[in-house]
Amino acid sequence: MVFPWFKLTLSSFILLVACNEKPVADLSKPEENRFTTTVLTEPGELDEPMAFTFINDTEMLLVERKGGVKSFNADTRIVKTVGNVSVNTIYTNKEGQTRTAEEGLMGIVAHPDFANNHWIFMLYADPDEPKHVLARWEYRDGKLLDDTKKVVLEYPAQREVCCHTGGGMVFDKNGNLFMTIGNNTANPPQGTSNLDERPGHETSDDQRTAGNSNDLRGSIIRIHPEDDGSYTIPEGNLFPEGTPKTRPEIYTMGHRNPWRISIDNETGFIYWGEVGPDASEDLDQGPKGHDEFNQAKGPGFFGWPYFIGDNKPYADYDYETDSIYGYFDVEKPINTSPNNTGITELPPPQKAFFWYPYGYSEEFPLLGSAGRSATGGPVFRQADFPASDKRFPAYYEGKWLITEFMRGWIIAVTMDENGDYVSMEPFLPKENFSSAIDMQFSPDGDLYVLEYGSAWFRGNENAQIKRVQYNGGNRIPIIQASADKKAGAVPLELNLSSEGTMDYDNDALSYQWTVSSDSGFSQSLDGPNPKIILEDAGIYTVNLQVTDSEGNSNEQQFKVTAGNEPPTIDLEIVEGNQSFFFPDNQLTYTIKVSDKEDGSVSDGGIKEEEVAVNFDYAPEGFDPIEIAQNHVSTDEWITLSKGKALIDESDCLSCHRVDIRSIGPSYQEVAAKYKNDIQGQKEIAQRIISGSVGIWGEHAMSAHPDLSEQDAALIVDYIMGLNDPEQEVKRIPLSGSYTTTVPQKENGKGSYLLRVAYTDKGTDKVQSLTSEKIIALRNPVITSEQYDEAEGTKLLITPNRALKMNRNGGWLSYKNIDFTGITEMVINAEASTRTKDIGGIIEVHLDAPDGPLITTTEEIAPLELNFREELQRLRSEWEAGGKKGPEPSFRSVMALAQKSIPVDVKDINGFHDLYLVVRNPNAKEGEMLVQINTLEFKKNSEAL
Repeated sequence: MVFPWFKLTLSSFILLVACNEKPVADLSKPEENRFTTTVLTEPGELDEPMAFTFINDTEMLLVERKGGVKSFNADTRIVKTVGNVSVNTIYTNKEGQTRTAEEGLMGIVAHPDFANNHWIFMLYADPDEPKHVLARWEYRDGKLLDDTKKVVLEYPAQREVCCHTGGGMVFDKNGNLFMTIGNNTANPPQGTSNLDERPGHETSDDQRTAGNSNDLRGSIIRIHPEDDGSYTIPEGNLFPEGTPKTRPEIYTMGHRNPWRISIDNETGFIYWGEVGPDASEDLDQGPKGHDEFNQAKGPGFFGWPYFIGDNKPYADYDYETDSIYGYFDVEKPINTSPNNTGITELPPPQKAFFWYPYGYSEEFPLLGSAGRSATGGPVFRQADFPASDKRFPAYYEGKWLITEFMRGWIIAVTMDENGDYVSMEPFLPKENFSSAIDMQFSPDGDLYVLEYGSAWFRGNENAQIKRVQYNGGNRIPIIQASADKKAGAVPLELNLSSEGTMDYDNDALSYQWTVSSDSGFSQSLDGPNPKIILEDAGIYTVNLQVTDSEGNSNEQQFKVTAGNEPPTIDLEIVEGNQSFFFPDNQLTYTIKVSDKEDGSVSDGGIKEEEVAVNFDYAPEGFDPIEIAQNHVSTDEWITLSKGKALIDESDCLSCHRVDIRSIGPSYQEVAAKYKNDIQGQKEIAQRIISGSVGIWGEHAMSAHPDLSEQDAALIVDYIMGLNDPEQEVKRIPLSGSYTTTVPQKENGKGSYLLRVAYTDKGTDKVQSLTSEKIIALRNPVITSEQYDEAEGTKLLITPNRALKMNRNGGWLSYKNIDFTGITEMVINAEASTRTKDIGGIIEVHLDAPDGPLITTTEEIAPLELNFREELQRLRSEWEAGGKKGPEPSFRSVMALAQKSIPVDVKDINGFHDLYLVVRNPNAKEGEMLVQINTLEFKKNSEAL
């Protein structure tokens, strides 16, 4: 029996508990459009920035390698020089030769009680003695006060050879200072660990620093700065005070190049990026190089120079005898180097939190492949920041945000309640944070990224500060402002348009337009799409301000020229296909140019030589459609170089410039040295892929293992041509025939761009205007990824790029294809067993997914292959045939699973949208059907 009073009491208790429960945090992943990334500094304001620290919500101090100390206010966006520290920036080797050093002014951090004591700590290379110094200054009233300097700690630093300095600093909530210190050891030519114990080679023995318990180099120290400028040792470091042959400051040791450090204020765990050695492949002396992102839950030994990554061991290599005496024992690491002044038996090594080589990482594929330089980043805790709509959401609670200098990404790392690794995901993957050298949250919760810039050891125009802000509340409108004309004769009637303007929160919007000029004209208009007539010649500014119902506003503006009609250009292909370029094919064309003020070519008002005509081959890798849509008008036509494009897309510019020396030689120096050395050029191409050291100095060149030999050769070809004299350009007439030839050394997989441009003469009141027309003729072999629209697709990027169709009825669309003279189309597709594709058929339609059906292919089914047996068969056939052509590889076997399906299109004429529709009615949600690789369009040679 249940008594009524018990029911009432129980119900009241449940209600009381429910009412007193804390609100459940929203752990859903936020939309990317809630984050805004802004560049806050102007080009040239920063000169080799290294690190920064906040002194209040909006003001930071940052240090530059050459010794500059600057302040930056995020509200005013003003950069000021507030001090300078004398530093050393030069290495001098035993022979007296000098070179630029990594060291200088290396790190900065404000004391947690800065608001009261005004203390700033900086790490620098002493200008006179070979040592690094941690010192404290006071910063007051916008100035670094030199007379307040107190040296806190110093340690020796050889400056004969490069490198590794550290300099990352962070305070914990108890006022303890953590600081990273590099190993200060030379990089070995083979790119492994450096264990050279020979007399006279002490700077090449990492056992004297990182493996030495009695040396601060190659460690992370933890000290407690005191009011008088000294420091004490907090309890819990790796070696208790008084332990023989140890330094009590050491918290963790066994580091090569620990970089930016952060602390989880909830757990006390520390996190940092660590840059590894350069070997691009496993060697007898040890494993390939890996960078690491590391976590320390407490003091410990992190393995270097005996282990790397997940404790992959290095060989006990004797440089004197060129002999290997086994590999170091992870259970019992021993330092018997004559250069070791510390203990012999080291603590058990801790493996890296996660690690990655130059190439693809099997364990952590999201990290990608490219050059390596692990930076680090902060652990986010909501409790560290005031509650507001701008504080990062609870989804990122406890996540570690890491960034990478070379690869330009930010990744969010998820850990469990014990701090163990769970997963990782991209953070703002559409943004690029290349050369990020420091990253921290401001006290009010915005994320700041400091970017060093493209080239080492010099001021870079793209050295900058970025801010990432979160908006958890109402968002400002997104504006698109335009007009039907940007120029014209007076009176100029403009139809203004806000088409494309949107509000992510679906608020009601109001529109305020303002049209003004320097002559004093100003007129306001309301509504989304008003009209205005401009009677007087001049340059007008059109501004649109859009305000939502919550009072949030945004604005956008553009210029309009009244009093000068832009030129009219017509480029027409009279005979020939207008979608595709075919080698050695003849096009017949006509060009017409006219201008309301200047006249036309036909009436003599415009001279033929005033018209710029460029018909150019664009090498493989350039998107001709994108160039045609986005190219800015100019009579100086772009230089289309695949080699240059590959350089621009890689990390090469971090160490090289075209005409000035950086870490490595300038490209013009390389061209001058190897211009007539064909074998030397081949060796350069191989070094680009494999990496090298010692060719132009001590610094190693990063390996690029994912670069093909052909692409490396294209890079070398571009470099070798930098010193060539400019060739006279042959003028192309305004009508006639043109043969689309493929230049020497090109593979014919490029495209053609036909461009005509004319700049008019302007008037006394308005500037000249340029008009152009570009026809892009793409290569007849296009990849599936070059679609214009698609549904039901998934792009895989590891281990290889592959466009998969993952829905019954999914389709790819290629718009406005000219079928003139095209007789056959070949579809290359497969159903891969590696991704468990189930197969399907492809329907070819015109003008819509359900438009006229051209054909239905045979079934594309998975093909089971024994890769080992097939590879052996292909290689046997290759050897029997005299080893002609490239040696068969794994990719050769994969190609056996591909189908090339011909489609007869000779009866199709004119322009059409092309649709490839994939069907398999048995497909389940999430299953892959087929992989479409390429489409090839073949011509009727007589028709063209």
